[in-house]
Amino acid sequence: MLFCFQHMNISRKKFVILFIISGFAFLFITTSLLGSTGPRGFPKSPDSLLQTGSDSPISWKNTVSTIILPIKIILIGPLALPQINILKEDPPPPFIDIYLIFYWTILTSIIHYLLGKLIRNPI
Repeated sequence: MLFCFQHMNISRKKFVILFIISGFAFLFITTSLLGSTGPRGFPKSPDSLLQTGSDSPISWKNTVSTIILPIKIILIGPLALPQINILKEDPPPPFIDIYLIFYWTILTSIIHYLLGKLIRNPI
């Protein structure tokens, strides 16, 4: 798979934009398919943002929810911590989006840097 990255030359700005669009699409699609969606594509109060579909009587929803849980933990980041109750208080609409964009920009910049180092100096 390393040979595919050797010819991939993408700017950091384009990489961040694609990651943000993909992240929102992933969260919206998984929440829509696996749980009951509330406002702004987030789950309604009985469902957790991370465990969407895990308590469903439908077995495929339970299995898919278990498989994508690590991805959701990384994508949601500190919002997944139980000490932070941002989603329980129903914050203003742009607050969660702004937080995710800020978090994903930092995360994506680190990923882009590490991929660039890996490509230039293969192991």
